[in-house]
Amino acid sequence: MRTIDVNLAERSYRVLVGRGLLERIDTVGEFAEAVCGRQVLAVSDKKVYELYGKALEGGAKKAMAEFLGWSVFEAGEEHKTVETLTRVWDDLVKSGMDRNGVIVALGGGVVGDMAGFAAATYLRGVDFIQIPTTLLAMVDSSVGGKTGVDHPLGKNLIGAFHQPKAVLADLDLLKTLPRREVMGGLAEVIKAAILADEWLFALLEARGPELVQDVELLEEAVARAISIKAEIVGLDEKEGGPRALLNLGHTFGHAVETASGYGRYIHGEAVAMGLIFSAKLADAVGVAEKKSVERIIDLINAWGYPNRPTDIPGRKIKEAILHDKKTKSGLPRWVLPLEIGRARWGCRVNEDAVDALINEGLKN
Repeated sequence: MRTIDVNLAERSYRVLVGRGLLERIDTVGEFAEAVCGRQVLAVSDKKVYELYGKALEGGAKKAMAEFLGWSVFEAGEEHKTVETLTRVWDDLVKSGMDRNGVIVALGGGVVGDMAGFAAATYLRGVDFIQIPTTLLAMVDSSVGGKTGVDHPLGKNLIGAFHQPKAVLADLDLLKTLPRREVMGGLAEVIKAAILADEWLFALLEARGPELVQDVELLEEAVARAISIKAEIVGLDEKEGGPRALLNLGHTFGHAVETASGYGRYIHGEAVAMGLIFSAKLADAVGVAEKKSVERIIDLINAWGYPNRPTDIPGRKIKEAILHDKKTKSGLPRWVLPLEIGRARWGCRVNEDAVDALINEGLKN
């Protein structure tokens, strides 16, 4: 098992990466100590609840928690809305949870974001624990404290920063994931490698997506990706500066998700498109090493990700980019890869270059 510390002074916490964590969760100190003697309400989607709900509930009770029940909603990004969040709030109020209670998020990124936002806002803030069940959530959304819901004009426009008390990434839970979801999570691992780990990128090139079948390599890749995010979050918790690096591929990726109406492309697929777009944009404005741009594009294409959105008008993508939450003074700020292992954040780019790439349709 690997332990990664997210260092945020009094809001510091640990991320555990290993196997069999859920089946023995009552003995995992980061969980047991956080829930012992406290009220607990668990949040999940219907698919995850059916798979793992009993294990979590039983473990919480063994850890001497006062288990209040569940808030369960339909799975999918299209349900990451204020309407769904209101139902979670309703369940919290009906449960009678007090300010000493703990919300436990059991699920993927949508569940974690919704449960975290509910925790940030219920009774002006209660504790919560993340138990991510997808690779994407393990390496990305469960770490860092970003919570929120989507708006029709943009992804994650409504939310709050609220750090979890702990994150438990049980790799055994990935066994039930469809391959598409696993590939979506690996896109965030690729992003982390581009940002800060040339060795990890070379590993991904050499082993391909089948590395998930190798227990030790998967744990290594997940731990490295989480460590990269944890280090950046520790430097800049609320994205006032270098945390923006973590948005590599996301300005364009989020725009694709928004313009397609949420659901056509899963988040990781949109990020993969965004990584290609960012690499090409960095090349177009002359800041990227040519060989690195080629390696990024070649890897994403070789792994079978969609490399450009289809049947989405360029104007809709551009409109979504302009509504991105990282836009300043009406202009988007881009994260551009300079070479494998190094990127630059906060880049203002000539809009003609952006428009040219959108209109080109990301042709290879």
